[in-house]
Amino acid sequence: MKQILVALFLFSSIYSFGQNAKTVKVFENALVNFSEKGEAPADVIRLQSGRLLVKKIHIPEYRKGTDVSVEITIRSNGDPWDKSGSCFVFKNEDLINVINVAQGSKQLPNESGTDNNYHGIKAVSSYDLPVEILRFMTPFGVGHFSDEQKYPNMKYGRPVSVPKWEDKVVWQQDVSQLESLLTGTFYIGIWIDTWTDKGYLADVSLTYSGRPRPKKVVTPLVNTIYYVNGQKIPDLFAKTTLKHDITLKKDVKNAELYYITTGHGGHSGGDEFIKIKNSVFFNSKKVIDFIPWRDDCAAFRRFNPSSGVWTRKDTAFAYNENYERVKKAVEERLASSDLSRSNWCPGSAVVPENVSLGTLKKGKHTIEIVIPATANTGDQQNHWLVSSYLVSDK
Repeated sequence: MKQILVALFLFSSIYSFGQNAKTVKVFENALVNFSEKGEAPADVIRLQSGRLLVKKIHIPEYRKGTDVSVEITIRSNGDPWDKSGSCFVFKNEDLINVINVAQGSKQLPNESGTDNNYHGIKAVSSYDLPVEILRFMTPFGVGHFSDEQKYPNMKYGRPVSVPKWEDKVVWQQDVSQLESLLTGTFYIGIWIDTWTDKGYLADVSLTYSGRPRPKKVVTPLVNTIYYVNGQKIPDLFAKTTLKHDITLKKDVKNAELYYITTGHGGHSGGDEFIKIKNSVFFNSKKVIDFIPWRDDCAAFRRFNPSSGVWTRKDTAFAYNENYERVKKAVEERLASSDLSRSNWCPGSAVVPENVSLGTLKKGKHTIEIVIPATANTGDQQNHWLVSSYLVSDK
């Protein structure tokens, strides 16, 4: 009887996870940096002087669909700063794409921009707009500056609540809605907005459960991340809205809109550090309306050894030597990485917003993104990184 139960358990485990489960390592210990002299493995395309890596992958298609998850690991290779990062996918090598634009053989089409500017941010028929798999923000110096013997000053910035600095940060996210893009033959890339030759070391892997699930169609819409040469920092929202028309070739059912957003730049009073509403309209109907904000950034302190630290005077109730609870003046560490930000923390991944749109009829549809952003002056570089796509039944 015991053997029968064990056999049934094993059969159930295999069936629930899928007989064709696999994990594919896309990048391993890959250097993402900024240097004209850098090198990459033969199967990795190195672009933007190393700030962007792309690899061609082939995964046999799952006839009945599958769950897909992504895992990204980041370690500083000497860059002490927090930087925007993105993992993305595109499939059609016959169209204009990030590879041939970065290599100089193609140019971003004018119609992929707005007001004849900011090219490469809209999905148009001639351009294979990258679809974002996962948005992340690098921590301050995790791994490289975590060694307090090598960098003894780092211990003075570590609060008592953090027993040690972590040696890496790992993010996992379910991206099963993108299964149609992440099976078959496709290109997957990782971009980090680093400007040092030290940069970061990255691991990226995809896991396929093999568990049957409904297959979906992904329709790219917009993506303002400046992956390739010729793209500007997207400070457009202070000047205009981002409006884009798409044409569906047939009616689609169970449509869902995915939207990823983070605010950046502007120093202490800029879009990175102030609350600004994001409103997304689909066919003139407001479908997403929220203030993207993270106020839990202190929870990521263990990943940020090289963050700048100040002290802040405060008052706390604490026990004295007689175990009496008394009011005391204290001075606490306040790290830059602790500060609240526009939908991100140093060391965090960004979770997409998604909303159901129901059935969409064949023909023209419009998305419009409204962010009353702060204008750029001097070197502030206020900007918003947003990306959006539709998912619907096949």
